Amino acid sequence: MIDLYTFGTPNGHKASIMLEEVELPYMVHKINITKNEQFSPEYVAINPNSKIPAIVDQDTGMTVFESGAILIYLAEKAGKLLPQEQTLRFQVLSWLMLQMGSIGPMFGQLNHFKKYAPEQIPYAIQRYTKETLRLYGVLDQQLAHNEFLCGDYSIADIATFPWVAIYRFQGLSLDEHPHLKRWVKQLQDRPAVQRGQAVPA
Repeated sequence: MIDLYTFGTPNGHKASIMLEEVELPYMVHKINITKNEQFSPEYVAINPNSKIPAIVDQDTGMTVFESGAILIYLAEKAGKLLPQEQTLRFQVLSWLMLQMGSIGPMFGQLNHFKKYAPEQIPYAIQRYTKETLRLYGVLDQQLAHNEFLCGDYSIADIATFPWVAIYRFQGLSLDEHPHLKRWVKQLQDRPAVQRGQAVPA
């Protein structure tokens, strides 16, 4: 049994979508970040960085935090969605790291400055909008030649999808990125993705 500590954010949805895709049993523990529950001593003992998600694998005693690490751990535990062959494996890990290092941080900053900052700062909004659209282009180019980011469906897709799927919330459009738009719709239609996006209830 996996204990999943999460909230309804793109990073949180990565872990729940993955658990649904690989069909591992899990129990949800909602960490309400709007009430600063991630800073409770009990949760800091699980994730010293006070971010969601985190998991505790009751079968192994392993605690894993950081969403990318969680995806790798679950893929290896289930034997799914992360190739063993070296070339394919590092393709998937490269696109996973692109999400972790660029897509998540840049899209997250755009969210903050457009939706949550106490004052509108045009320079910041312009900067992060431009970078988000550039990354849309990177993804669109890759998907022009691949059904999924690395050919077959993988943890790279699971990591990236929740961040791109919020494009309307960000006030953006995918119309100029048809391959990315196709991919988003394709993932939205997957039952496991739908179930994962509904976590926590």
